[in-house]
Amino acid sequence: MSVATSQAFPPVMPTYARLDLAIERGDGVYLHGTDGRRYLDFMSGIAVTALGHSHPRLIAALVEQAQKVWHVSNIFRIPEGERLAKRLTENSFADTVFFTNSGAEAMEAGIKTVRKYHAHNGHPERYRLITFEGAFHGRTLATIAAGGQKKYIDGFGPKVEGFDQVPFGDHKALEAAIGPETAGILIEPLQGEGGIRPVPTQCLRGLRELCDRHGILLFFDEIQCGMGRTGRLFAHEWAGVTPDVMSLAKALGGGFPLGACLATAKAASGMVAGTHGSTYGGNPLAMACGNAVLDVMLEPGFLDHVQTVSSHLVQQLHGIVERHPEVFEEVRGQGLMLGLKCRLPQGDVAAALRARSLLTVNAGDNVVRLLPPLIAEASHVAEACAIIEAAAADLGAQAKAGVGKAGVGKAG
Repeated sequence: MSVATSQAFPPVMPTYARLDLAIERGDGVYLHGTDGRRYLDFMSGIAVTALGHSHPRLIAALVEQAQKVWHVSNIFRIPEGERLAKRLTENSFADTVFFTNSGAEAMEAGIKTVRKYHAHNGHPERYRLITFEGAFHGRTLATIAAGGQKKYIDGFGPKVEGFDQVPFGDHKALEAAIGPETAGILIEPLQGEGGIRPVPTQCLRGLRELCDRHGILLFFDEIQCGMGRTGRLFAHEWAGVTPDVMSLAKALGGGFPLGACLATAKAASGMVAGTHGSTYGGNPLAMACGNAVLDVMLEPGFLDHVQTVSSHLVQQLHGIVERHPEVFEEVRGQGLMLGLKCRLPQGDVAAALRARSLLTVNAGDNVVRLLPPLIAEASHVAEACAIIEAAAADLGAQAKAGVGKAGVGKAG
């Protein structure tokens, strides 16, 4: 490599459009930047730090385990992993769990589980998954093919075979897509990256009925919407339906890298020794964090608190939207997984909020996501809404005055 080329290309591969902001530390629902400012974090590392920052239960669990053993590999039993798997199955539809390091890996495990189920039962031709427009399932070759978004697929060679995408909410197209090679249906009960779009209860129930009728598996991606984010431990619980396979990550480790693929015994019947594996998946450090997260989330009243705080936030957001229709179009979502559909460019809105020390994250369909830690209180909701109100007033005034863009683009 020439000197000129090496100087022009940064040491960290430039795959992210990063904000010019570095975080020094966090406590509770706040982050402290190296710029000396304190930010109200309604981003949560993209729905990851569900218990906020520096939670004492998580710190204690991680430090205690770090003083024992970090890594042993899955050649050995990992008791904390067995405990976490048991607790997840006791509190879900599932009978078994495979642990990973990330959501994308949990998705890969789920895709393999669905395909292996049919091969194990004498139908290897059934390998295709039906997915939905606007979905986001990860950044591996298989998961970008499942998501189907051109911006993620372009430049990475032939699209991985085995995924048939249909329009979001088009039941007729969905039924027409089911064929002799269909293995299952993959869906987020509440789309995150796609623009905070909930799947209606009747649709989730319809998917369950379709899968049962055609002998295929129902696969829920709850990487972002699971683990208490909607006010139930899992988002699909609101619809009263259960999947055959489900992927989890993000909040499961409270900030420590951890994912999981959950499945019924029937769905996982082909996943025997040697069919799948991971060097780091289920390591003792991750398992300690996962158990600490469950310790908190399964405490009486925790999920009720999420629902109560959500009600306050949603009510106030609706008022803001009504008062500033030139800036916002609607409120979307459930629990503390909410979105503001914007009329102005979302990058301008996010930048205006950030300038007032509120951190949010963008999504598809010109939506700004609000993903506060699940420990947020009514006072934090009031603080956030005051910032959103002030930003909307300024943005609306600028829009009416024809002053150009208020922000710095689409980062944020």
